[in-house]
Amino acid sequence: MFDLDPSVIVRAMPALWNGLKFTLLLTFVAMSVGIITGTLLAIMRLSHNRVLRGFALGYVTVMRSIPLVLVIFWFYFLMPLLLQMTFGTERPVQIGPVVTAFVTFCMFEAAYYSEIIRGGIQSISPGQKQAAAALGLRPAQAMFYVILPQALRRMAPLLLTQTIILFQDTSLVYVLSIADFTGAASKFAQRDGRLVELYLFVALVYLVICYLLSSLSKRLKTNVGKTA
Repeated sequence: MFDLDPSVIVRAMPALWNGLKFTLLLTFVAMSVGIITGTLLAIMRLSHNRVLRGFALGYVTVMRSIPLVLVIFWFYFLMPLLLQMTFGTERPVQIGPVVTAFVTFCMFEAAYYSEIIRGGIQSISPGQKQAAAALGLRPAQAMFYVILPQALRRMAPLLLTQTIILFQDTSLVYVLSIADFTGAASKFAQRDGRLVELYLFVALVYLVICYLLSSLSKRLKTNVGKTA
């Protein structure tokens, strides 16, 4: 176990680098789409329209109640059948593991980001809305130009913390046989029989990236506290 061979990591580095790029890309896309969609869901949750409020509540409740791995499985296996029924094709419409990974992560993370953003919106003083109305801004304009910028600034540390969790969860794409960072390391580890070296290296990379993001989150939290 302790007869480590660092050369294994060197030989696997091209595949590990490609896997890490995919992991970072998936994290960035899921974070970006999740925050945008989550903002819309948060506004719908706070809407006076019962239909919009009910849809957003149902979506968030379902997504936050189901493990991510099940969402991946359901989308990958059931969506082709649903598309076949919808378009009347002879065979199920193949989606592919990569598309499944990006879509499911964006859908799943939107529910979590929406709750963070909703809390940020509700933390803004009602006086801000009244001041915006006094300036002649419509409710939608007040939300996008006055309320949301302040809410997002306050929620930045929590949004970043959720992104750290998202980055860690991306390793679940192994169920789709995608060569992400962890998947690439696992493939080489099993092929060469050097699990310890490769898994230690993967753990170290995750540790460094998550530590740096956590430090940034703490700094943002401190800055928000000073400006509050």
